[in-house]
Amino acid sequence: MLTLYFSPGACSTASHIGIEECGATYTEHPVLIAKGDQKTPEYAKINPRGKVPALAVDGRIITENTAILTYLARLHPAAKLLPADPVDEANCIATMAWFSNVVHPSYQRYMRAERFAEGDAAINNVKEMGKKSFWANLEEIDGLLAGKQWIMGDQFTVADGYCLVFYGWGLRGELPMTKLANYTAFKDRMLKRAAVQAVLAREQSILLTPD
Repeated sequence: MLTLYFSPGACSTASHIGIEECGATYTEHPVLIAKGDQKTPEYAKINPRGKVPALAVDGRIITENTAILTYLARLHPAAKLLPADPVDEANCIATMAWFSNVVHPSYQRYMRAERFAEGDAAINNVKEMGKKSFWANLEEIDGLLAGKQWIMGDQFTVADGYCLVFYGWGLRGELPMTKLANYTAFKDRMLKRAAVQAVLAREQSILLTPD
């Protein structure tokens, strides 16, 4: 039995898309960050760090998108959501780790600067530097997508749902996302996938808002 704990619009959208793409049978358990659900004693039993996503597997818990997505892809090999070549698989996992370790924190510093500094001047400086760093990361993603259908090449993988998350965050941050032609074309291809559409509709994603 699989239960996915996620918050609409958060980075957990990556795991939500991944589990849907796998065709797995699972239960959805929304954790509404805006309402502080992640800080409740009940959720602390799932993930004491108070973060999403979390995946319950027969009572055992997996956290972090990179781990959850790798697990799901290996659990459902018929879906072919990881490259078959070991080096290519490792690079796919490395790409997801980069999303988690570098791209995600740069967005947090842009949109949640008060978590990283005190005083208006310091907060504004963190926000400005975060904005520059996040945009530079989006530009790097745009470059990685040049000449490719998906982030890893011709094969759709679990990394693609993770990649899509940051396009939506760019829109939320009012960044000029359409200037990133490769990334925008990738986003459009993603939105044509039935699993992606289903997840984004249930999460009421900004990605479904007309331009």
